[in-house]
Amino acid sequence: MRLFRIVAALGAAGVILGMAALVAAQCAGLVQRSVALHRELSVVRGEVADLRLKKAEQDRTIRRLRDPAGTIPEIHDRLRLVAPNEAMIYVKGAATPVPLP
Repeated sequence: MRLFRIVAALGAAGVILGMAALVAAQCAGLVQRSVALHRELSVVRGEVADLRLKKAEQDRTIRRLRDPAGTIPEIHDRLRLVAPNEAMIYVKGAATPVPLP
């Protein structure tokens, strides 16, 4: 009878330790997943902030180019894309061939 109580107590202790280990493993998995999701969320927030800055810059460019006073300086800036010691060379397109009769 005494041996049966010892075996039963060891069995119960084993079951309790097993359940505790299972709960601890699940908690560790949840913490690990939570940390990974937090890092991913941080990266996504950074990307969203970058995209908002880019959108704001594009909106400013669109507003500037919609105004004729802003478009003209943009055109002049693009036409002067040569260094001081360089020259701009304009090449005419090839003449269109005339079909023979």
